[in-house]
Amino acid sequence: MRDRAISSTYTPRAIVFERTDIWREGKWLDLWSVVHFLSGVSVALGLALLGFGMPAAFVISFLMLVAYEMWEAMVKIEETPQNRVMDVVVGMMSFAPTFLYFTPILSGDMYLYIVVFGIVLAVNIALATFGWLASHKAAVLEEKVRTEYEQRIEKLRARRARKRARRLAR
Repeated sequence: MRDRAISSTYTPRAIVFERTDIWREGKWLDLWSVVHFLSGVSVALGLALLGFGMPAAFVISFLMLVAYEMWEAMVKIEETPQNRVMDVVVGMMSFAPTFLYFTPILSGDMYLYIVVFGIVLAVNIALATFGWLASHKAAVLEEKVRTEYEQRIEKLRARRARKRARRLAR
């Protein structure tokens, strides 16, 4: 009797998949903020190496960081608006001191400058790659969970229809 009451009132709800890995999106900051921080440093080192002056470098950096956030929105990477803004803020907050203070110190030794730039860029690329792989893995897992959920719902509906048909046949 109880099974019939549950199955007759059962209505499936949309499943909400919440990531629990360290690369999940946060409301304000998350592990991706480290990638954006390193991106600001990388852009500062690169633009200074290319000889850009302060005003042009700041504008180019800001436009690059905003363009990247726009690209993320276009490819449907889900983030809160606060997180998108903070990604740009974090990138600019690392860009400014790097460009204004550290690049002049490093420019005295070009070998050291290139080594630091290479290390920062390599770590940035590695973290972004690990993050992307984790996000891709989570997307695949989410799709698998959703598919299994839908299959179970269909089985429940089929069982409910069979029970209803047997009950009506009596």
